[in-house]
Amino acid sequence: MIGKLNHVAIAVPDLRAAAALYRDAFGAKVSAPLALPEHGVTTVFVELPNTKIELLEPLGDASPIAAFLQRNPSGGIHHVCYEVGDIEQACRRLRARGMRILGDGKPSTGAHGKPVVFAHPKDALGTLVELEQV
Repeated sequence: MIGKLNHVAIAVPDLRAAAALYRDAFGAKVSAPLALPEHGVTTVFVELPNTKIELLEPLGDASPIAAFLQRNPSGGIHHVCYEVGDIEQACRRLRARGMRILGDGKPSTGAHGKPVVFAHPKDALGTLVELEQV
């Protein structure tokens, strides 16, 4: 069902500083910041030859990233994102195996403008898993 790793997301307390670290210290190409109010984050993508790193900063106090950073003030890995060919089929498969889809259980539009869902970390070995339709 899952395809390639699309990205690993890292929650950060300071997006500008984190982007500068990847750009200046690691020499990576970093996208411009993109605010996603519907997800409560501002994000940048670090382009790698084989995948991406998504840096996430909370957009407001109600952001799920704000809650994550309260527990992990320095930041840390927030989720992994895998590509799927058919997100509706992927959701049916997960539900059939007793896995929960977060939110209202329906795909929303992700940072790449494509449908995404998140599987509950308690159902996925303690890891928040994002599926993105490609």
